[in-house]
Amino acid sequence: MIDADAERYAAEHTTAELPELRAVAEETRKTLSDRAGMLTGHLEGSFLRMLVAITRARRVLEIGTFTGYSAMAMASALPADGQLVTCEVNPDHEKIARRHIEGSPWRDRIEIRMGDALETIAGLDGSFDFVFIDADKVNYRNYYEAVLSKLSDTGVIAVDNVLWGGRVLQTDFDADPRVDDTRAIIEFNDAVAKDERVECVMLTVRDGVTLIRRR
Repeated sequence: MIDADAERYAAEHTTAELPELRAVAEETRKTLSDRAGMLTGHLEGSFLRMLVAITRARRVLEIGTFTGYSAMAMASALPADGQLVTCEVNPDHEKIARRHIEGSPWRDRIEIRMGDALETIAGLDGSFDFVFIDADKVNYRNYYEAVLSKLSDTGVIAVDNVLWGGRVLQTDFDADPRVDDTRAIIEFNDAVAKDERVECVMLTVRDGVTLIRRR
């Protein structure tokens, strides 16, 4: 959705990428080249880190670890006694994420939970100050409903890929190879915009990020 040169310029004028995050990104692009587009990356990772810092979050929940980039970026902004729980189902992704997380300065702040994220969320106690949703798109609405009740009074939810490469604007879905995902994101976006329980803003950061807070 955003001009590649403009995005590159924005990244170049963002505080330098932490070396631990650069290492995750390099391995992801090398070993999972077919899925490298799922990587949060420097610009969005810095955005998430900033959000955790300015909200003064102490407990963070992430749905969709992938290779650990976003978890590490957010954990780097937590206080020393902060906690981040990240949910993942793919053991190949978890293997890379766990190795990088355990070798990072933030290993004591991050807990990886393997298995169905909805089951994990249901079993979590307490509230969360920041939630990042970036997992299977058909469950976005379910994840949203599951975490809304666990949001602290000043908590914020960030949801990734809400522009879906511009496919949310299409009206003909016949040629869309991921039509179920596309429809799910469109339905999710519409539902959140109409949800009177919350206030939201959709941003054109990378593939689109919606920020949500309870009214």
